[in-house]
Amino acid sequence: MMRTLRTLIVDDEPLAIERLQILAGQQDGISLVGTASDGASALRMVDALAPDLVLCDIAMPDLDGLAVAAAIDKIDNPPAVVFVTAFDRYAVAAFDVAAVDYLLKPVSPDRLARALARVREWSATDRAPKQKSKWISEFWVQNRGEMLRIDADQVDLIEAERDYMRLHVGGRSWLIHQTIKSLEARMDPDQFMRIHRSKMIRRDGIVGLKHHGDGAWSVDLGEGGVHRIGRTYLHDVKAITHGA
Repeated sequence: MMRTLRTLIVDDEPLAIERLQILAGQQDGISLVGTASDGASALRMVDALAPDLVLCDIAMPDLDGLAVAAAIDKIDNPPAVVFVTAFDRYAVAAFDVAAVDYLLKPVSPDRLARALARVREWSATDRAPKQKSKWISEFWVQNRGEMLRIDADQVDLIEAERDYMRLHVGGRSWLIHQTIKSLEARMDPDQFMRIHRSKMIRRDGIVGLKHHGDGAWSVDLGEGGVHRIGRTYLHDVKAITHGA
């Protein structure tokens, strides 16, 4: 028998709450226990009602959804948190608070159903506190109007495009709202390295180096292509490829 998820909706817009209430009412195995219009109220209701799931907006005044999720993450037996937001720019920050899913407004019934399935899967696993890494292990990327989870291990190449970063995974790519400087600080240096002011690569994807005869070098990523190495980064790239 499907477990009923006791659910709290958090959003500072009454119309958004109403829409989620209607959407949730169309789903099997979900019971609405309350709504909150701000972060502080949400935390009080989590404490009082002990819901299984919090459907939480991110962009709220004072205590935003990220702060709410971070506070929830610290309690014993925390509920699952699923972000419901109109913005994809919080996708990297969502990693820090271990959101189970990330929904973009307007949410479709099918997308909510998939999120609920993920919540049930998450609830069935061992939820004992684990040591968190400071390195990013996954990304949320926008794909056809919804957010898709990408493991960092799948990323071959990261390229800067103004205030965005393009993640290359095989023959596909996705944009995330982040600068290369801030992203570099969050990527595991044992797995990723910067080769240019606008590029980072996965270290184990390096096939070899190519010298162009004019003092310039490129790194060969096999099917990932050949990419010019900035002079600032050449010594570090040579060190890991030649063991020097």
